[in-house]
Amino acid sequence: MKGCTVLQHALVQARLATLRNVDTDMETFRRALGQIGLILLTEALRPLETKTHRVRTPLARTTGHRLRREILLVPILRAGQGLVGLADQLLPEARLGYLGMVRNEATLQPECYLEKLPPRLRRYEVMICDPMLATGGSAVAAGKLLQQRGAERLHFLHALAAPEGVRALRKAFPTEPVYLGAVDERLNEHGYIHPGLGDAGDRCFGA
Repeated sequence: MKGCTVLQHALVQARLATLRNVDTDMETFRRALGQIGLILLTEALRPLETKTHRVRTPLARTTGHRLRREILLVPILRAGQGLVGLADQLLPEARLGYLGMVRNEATLQPECYLEKLPPRLRRYEVMICDPMLATGGSAVAAGKLLQQRGAERLHFLHALAAPEGVRALRKAFPTEPVYLGAVDERLNEHGYIHPGLGDAGDRCFGA
């Protein structure tokens, strides 16, 4: 998809197959989703700016690197929590913010019921994390809310997307980086990704 990074990664495709399987149990589903989240986060971190600092090894002084800006992970609840469930293994220093959004099944529009974010968002690289990019409504709403709160550098991470959601996200945020595990065929008449993997939140947390 134009303007997006769709991961051509064998492990992502293998884990997506696990997520798609109707017989996958909750524990396995949650672990596979977290593993995809780790790979998406690795790709999103790849182009970020670093700064140098001095490091003393057991043998000598040398130059090391660290990320120039702090990372803020913002999972869209509740399914987004599964996508960042293993993130501390890669980035334990990351801050966590939360946005709770639920889709109105009549209008298919997101409604925000929880906002928990740190102050001074402009200092962060903000990673918006949601397994499913279906209509794009939740991701767009989250991005706009974060911009209103001062965020200047947004990154969108999604395990699975529909073309309709990708188009909506790129229209709202034409220059912000988007990382996708895969893009499926379409949305069905109920606004779910087809063939998809079902309701990621229900399958990840059991209810």
